[in-house]
Amino acid sequence: MPKIQSKRYRKALELVESGKMYSVTDAAELVGKFPKAKFDESIELAFKMTIDPRKTDQMIRGTVRLPHGSGKEVKVLVFAKEVGAVEAAKEAGAEFVGFEEYIEKVTSGWTGFDVAVATPEAMGEVRKLGRVLGPRGLMPNPKTGTVTDDTGKAVQEVKAGRVEYKLDKGANIQVLAGKTSFKPEQIVDNANTIIDAIIKSKPSAAKGRYILNCVLSATMSPGIPLDLRGALKAAA
Repeated sequence: MPKIQSKRYRKALELVESGKMYSVTDAAELVGKFPKAKFDESIELAFKMTIDPRKTDQMIRGTVRLPHGSGKEVKVLVFAKEVGAVEAAKEAGAEFVGFEEYIEKVTSGWTGFDVAVATPEAMGEVRKLGRVLGPRGLMPNPKTGTVTDDTGKAVQEVKAGRVEYKLDKGANIQVLAGKTSFKPEQIVDNANTIIDAIIKSKPSAAKGRYILNCVLSATMSPGIPLDLRGALKAAA
């Protein structure tokens, strides 16, 4: 059954010129002209990649700190037993800090947080939570800076707007780039930071064309195709 598009979506779609590839600056200006929803929509970049997610040497995963933050209020859970790590996490603003009690809660299915951080010592037990945390993308990982003894720094970076990017099974990458309440220049800075990070993450095993296409969109809006030829050429 075809998806029914809202009147607001159709009005936004009319502003996107068919077949045109937009610069990041023009796309940021355009998304601000779309009819507004009743909430502060998230702005995302969605990349379609040419690499094979089934091959470990072509997997992409990492984090990038956005210059203007993500605009999202992030709730952080820190798994830690050491007094110093516990206190540092609390001082940095983590909403949930502890060990056994949170191992128990997550085992029961609780996932009332956006990011999980763990100390290396805690990971022995945290790994057992893979069935709950894995499918939701919440498992702490050294590659994303969420397995560390410096829990205070990890919490601060997440709160300040560090976002994660990861290649999914369909060879797509979706990254939060801000909110519709952001100024266009803030969206541009955040988007360019993400694009630069994705380009720099190109695996050595990846040959030829790397990014098939990329679109910028708000939660309730159509996608705006981006012209990344300049960025790709500069990185070559």
